[in-house]
Amino acid sequence: MKRFLMAAAAAALTTTGALAQDYPAKPVTFVVPFAAGGPTDKVARDLAEAMRKPLGGQIIIENVGGAGGTLGQTKVAKAANDGYTLLLAHIAMATAPSLYRNLQYKTLEDFEYLGLVNEVPMMLIARPTLPANNYAELNKWIQDNKGKINLANAGLGSASHLCGLIYMSTVKIDMVTVPYKGTGPAMTDLIGGQVDLMCDQSTNTTAQIEGGKVKAYAVTTPKRLTTPALKNLPTLDESGLKNFQVSIWHGLYAPKGTPKPVLDKLNAALKAALKDPEFIKRQEALGAVLVTDGRVNPAEHKKFVEAEINKWGPIIKAAGQYAD
Repeated sequence: MKRFLMAAAAAALTTTGALAQDYPAKPVTFVVPFAAGGPTDKVARDLAEAMRKPLGGQIIIENVGGAGGTLGQTKVAKAANDGYTLLLAHIAMATAPSLYRNLQYKTLEDFEYLGLVNEVPMMLIARPTLPANNYAELNKWIQDNKGKINLANAGLGSASHLCGLIYMSTVKIDMVTVPYKGTGPAMTDLIGGQVDLMCDQSTNTTAQIEGGKVKAYAVTTPKRLTTPALKNLPTLDESGLKNFQVSIWHGLYAPKGTPKPVLDKLNAALKAALKDPEFIKRQEALGAVLVTDGRVNPAEHKKFVEAEINKWGPIIKAAGQYAD
């Protein structure tokens, strides 16, 4: 019996070693739970390119948008746990448990956490024809137009939706929220003047600001950004809206039960990508900050998401915005 157990253990070690060595034997899919061309899609495509070489295989992107990211997240939660279907998701991983009453997965139980990727500041932007030229003027315009202001977002649970909720709560003024099916159409209508304001990620707003297609008033980070195109943009805190800090983060996940050797190889490839000069350059150009602390490790990543769930729950509950 003892010999049998020893032989079984040796066979298991051999199988585990072979699994790590052979993986990936085919392309790995990053599921992005939002539409192509959006800010999360941009992060995923840049990360896939940066992870391709250290992982030793091709990475393809599959966009599975809808229901605030929960359709794509559900797909990965129910996918084969072989390391070939991964999820690149943002803060919706932490807000969905409060926003949706009937989730088809459990955020803290149905995924393997691979590591946090980046943190992305939000920006308060407006249609180009809005008369205010700085935040003080914008604040006065908001006060003078109570009940008439349209605040766009990319849909329930999107980064722009969450930022908008906090902004309205902070300034204590209700606005008419206008949800869209994605960031693209929301930005199109903002540029065209059909809506007034939006609070969205720098990964999506930087090019529009540089091109003069929208007006930018402030960033939601504690300090100004160092990106050349955005370094003169003040923070909301220094503009008078004290303690207003919101950032959107992205993390990488695998289905629960994915073999540890595969998880270890994926985590190592992620850490290598976070040091890739080209990936750093691309993310910095969009105002994103790559994560270099302990949250690039699975345990700290999961601990962080759990804290975010506890943080956002009361905010969403107070706003009373839910979906089935």
